[in-house]
Amino acid sequence: MALHDDDRGAERLEGDSPLNVSRRAFLKTVSATSVAAGVVTVADADAQTGPAPVGPGEVAIQLTIDGKPRSLRVEPRVTLLDAMRERLDVTAQKRVCDRGSCGACTVLVDGKSAYACSVLAIDMQGKSIRTVASLAEGTVLHPVQQAFCDHDGLMCGFCTPGFVLSAVALLEKNPSPTPEQAKAALDGNICRCGTYPRVLEAVLNTKGVRRG
Repeated sequence: MALHDDDRGAERLEGDSPLNVSRRAFLKTVSATSVAAGVVTVADADAQTGPAPVGPGEVAIQLTIDGKPRSLRVEPRVTLLDAMRERLDVTAQKRVCDRGSCGACTVLVDGKSAYACSVLAIDMQGKSIRTVASLAEGTVLHPVQQAFCDHDGLMCGFCTPGFVLSAVALLEKNPSPTPEQAKAALDGNICRCGTYPRVLEAVLNTKGVRRG
C-alpha cells in the first residue's frame, strides 16, 4: 500500500479511514499527555505531607540507652548495633551473624526484644533501649543473670547477652512461663555451643523478676 499526504501534511496508509489517527497526530498527543502527567505527578508530590528526607550524610540523633540520653551523628543507614558499638562504645550486645538470624545482638526496645543489627539507629529515637549492662544493680545480678550462672546456661558467652534479654522480655510479661512458652520466646536466639537445655532450665527456674 502506498503512502499519501493529506491536506494537513500527515502521512496515512492508502485505504485508511480519515478517522484513523495519523502518525504525526499520535506523536503530538503522546507528547502532550506525557507533559500533563508530569505536571500532575509534581503537583501530587508537592501536596504530600510527611517527614522531610534526611541524609545521605550524617545527621544528629539522640538515643536513650539504659536510661541515659546519648547524642551522636550517624548516616541514616547506620544500624543500632553499629551506632552503639562503633560510635558510643556500648558493647554489651554482640556482633555475630550481623544479619538478624542469631540473636546475639538482642536489645530491648520499649520492653520488646529486637535485633540491633536489623533496625536503624535513626528510627530508635524516642524509644527506650535496654542492654544487658543495665540489668545488674551494683554487684547484685539480675535474677535472670543469676539463674544463668546457677544453671550453667552459658559457655563461650557470645550468645548469652541475647538469651538473657530475650528471657527478661518474656519474664517481665509472664513470670511463670510454660516450657513451650519459654522455647517460643527464645526461638530467635542461637547457641553454637549447644547449651539449650541449661538455658531453658535457667529461664524456667528464674524467680523474682518484676513485671515490666
